[in-house]
Amino acid sequence: MTEKRKSIVLVTVDCLRADHCGFMGYQRPTTPYLDSLAAESFVFPAAIVAGAPTYYSFPAILAARYPLALGRDVLGLGPDEPNLASACKQAGYTTAAFGAANPYISARFGYDLGFDTFRDFMEDAPAPREHSETATEPGGVARRLNRRLQRIRPTMGPLRMIYDELYFRYCQRSTPMAPSLDGLRRFPSADVIVDDACKWLRSIGDTPCFLWLHLMDPHSPYYPKEEALALLGSRPVTPYQARYLNSYWNRSDLGPPRLARRREEIVALYDAGIRWVDVQMARLTQSLKQLNRWNDCVFAVTADHGEEFLDHGGRFHPPSKLMEELIHVPLLLRAPGASATARANDAPFSLIHLASTLLDAARLPVPSEFQGQSYWRQTAGAESGNEIAISESVANCTNPFRPENRLGPRVLSVRESRFKLMLFFDPPEEHLYDLAADPREQSPLAPTAQKAVRRRLLETAREHVHRSVEQRNWQMRLQARLQELRLEWSTLSNDVSAAAS
Repeated sequence: MTEKRKSIVLVTVDCLRADHCGFMGYQRPTTPYLDSLAAESFVFPAAIVAGAPTYYSFPAILAARYPLALGRDVLGLGPDEPNLASACKQAGYTTAAFGAANPYISARFGYDLGFDTFRDFMEDAPAPREHSETATEPGGVARRLNRRLQRIRPTMGPLRMIYDELYFRYCQRSTPMAPSLDGLRRFPSADVIVDDACKWLRSIGDTPCFLWLHLMDPHSPYYPKEEALALLGSRPVTPYQARYLNSYWNRSDLGPPRLARRREEIVALYDAGIRWVDVQMARLTQSLKQLNRWNDCVFAVTADHGEEFLDHGGRFHPPSKLMEELIHVPLLLRAPGASATARANDAPFSLIHLASTLLDAARLPVPSEFQGQSYWRQTAGAESGNEIAISESVANCTNPFRPENRLGPRVLSVRESRFKLMLFFDPPEEHLYDLAADPREQSPLAPTAQKAVRRRLLETAREHVHRSVEQRNWQMRLQARLQELRLEWSTLSNDVSAAAS
């Protein structure tokens, strides 16, 4: 009798820190369902993204390729680049993706490759922008007065702080307010995405499938479902309070000490977003069970990166630092028939190996072009090791829709189980951390400490940068650049036509 082929379901959660999941040791009940699922799954204690944020993370997750391997100016997947979806499709699988309106993993950047059904919810999404949650400036006389005050603001001295605070509060009170948290939310909530996924699953019969969901509930601005706040035991938050907190957290005129006053309230909103994801994971797996797919399904939940809450003085997830709160993510993998126990060792597992590992767990061939390799046999055997995880990004590239922002200096992290080396290329700087003694990365080791470790990690970094150039797929790079230029020309032409009409 021929064994039924295993389907693959991959769920990625935007901004989900590893240390905010119950199965990773978090005390607040953010993930009770996933905690129960962890008992029958492989839990990777040190899953590390290959880049952060989203646009530097997903080339590794879906295409098993380092984010800068095609050049810093190439964003997303290359035309016809082999990836997890295309590998499944070539094996005869039905494929679908449902993503909660993240513009960086839309069809615009090639993420529809290999999918029979691809819905990124971008049709209703706002234009991409950098973090901004300040209330709208009022109009009329107030606007003219404020513009005059803004011109003299640099000369106000100590009064500038008073002016900033008064103006911030005035904007909050004078801006029209949505009637509910749902009306403030920028991205579709997880229940909307899971609804579509379950409907699709019911439509395909018993065909083996690859399903990818990307959920945005923990992403800023933090507007969770009211039900999730209740499930966490948090006090209710009015729309005004939620917008005030998000606007306060986004202020550029405040330093970490003043922002810290609101940190716990912001974290509570963020955690409620995680709690809603957990509720929807229970719904998704229940649907898989009802459709008799659960026992023939490789199921994985992970994140594209984490989120910073003043851990190192910052907020959100800028690409300029690759600290643990950004690159350490949860990874839970359940496969039917496998003896699922938590990995006993704390060796890092780079998500560049995830696609290959999922394909191997489903007994599907792994494309030869993948830079990542399968760790399925090591995982299933709970073998220990001393793997190294490399993460990379481009400093200060907070808006990659501007091509010139992609050409900044590289930032590189080389992480072992105990030690981690952070490298900045312009200006040149390096920091070595002992994660066993300093897990929060507050005190880099002295330049004279651990010279052998530093030398080893520097050599690994040098080899990585060398390979990224020497082994570059120049044909794919050229195709990606030509596609980018066509898109830029098309956008420019549309803008000109709109201006002329």
